Amino acid sequence: MFERESIENIVESALQRKLENYNQEPAHMPFHTRLLGKDRMALYSFIHSLSTNFGTAIFEQAAKEIADGVFDKVRLQHKIAGKFSSGAQKAIMEIINGLSSGKRKPNHTEEMAQIAAVTQLGEPITKRLRSVDIYLTRGDSVFLLDLKTAKPNVGDSEKHKQDMLEWAAAILYGNPDLKVRTVIAIPYNPYEPKPYARWTLRGMLEIANQSQLMVGREFWNFLAGRDVYSDLLHCFENVGYRMSQEIDDYFRRIGRRRYR
Repeated sequence: MFERESIENIVESALQRKLENYNQEPAHMPFHTRLLGKDRMALYSFIHSLSTNFGTAIFEQAAKEIADGVFDKVRLQHKIAGKFSSGAQKAIMEIINGLSSGKRKPNHTEEMAQIAAVTQLGEPITKRLRSVDIYLTRGDSVFLLDLKTAKPNVGDSEKHKQDMLEWAAAILYGNPDLKVRTVIAIPYNPYEPKPYARWTLRGMLEIANQSQLMVGREFWNFLAGRDVYSDLLHCFENVGYRMSQEIDDYFRRIGRRRYR
């Protein structure tokens, strides 16, 4: 359940840990430093490091806090038993090959039905599966959310799709009557106020009606079951305001230490 104080505590704790434990990577950039200054270069390096850590340290934890009470189960980095049928494996490869060649269009409902129809067909296969970033259940529905950066790499689209189909196959192997939904979740839209335009996963995901891609407001509001996106942004803003002096002092110190 969304509570501002809890979200702000998550953000503040993560930022505090980063300030206390951050070790700047050695990078001699004499031209950049002389052009932009020591403090700005220190800030740039810190922001880059923080951004790579946002997913697990902040976004996943905030997602869990928001989804608790809305869904029956909320788990982060959830391990799925990697067991499904050879029939499901064949169906997965047919789906991937069809999408890659353009012979079929992504349709999540059809894909799940195709896998469910053969979930017990053939020999059992065991495979080590990647953990699900955010695992949710509500009634007989299971939601498997793969949290990505704002600009995922185009070369990974087939791998992401295969991962999600294998997650679904493993869950349906144990209970073919469950309703499984796999989603790529992106915490914010870097193109706002324009629509999300980096369709690196186009052709692999059903985009319409947020079927398999949720970006920014859509993602956070889905977790909460109501509109919380603006409140969430205010939480980050409040933490930044409270910690502004501490952050400024920190950058002055590391700027003098690393670039003199």
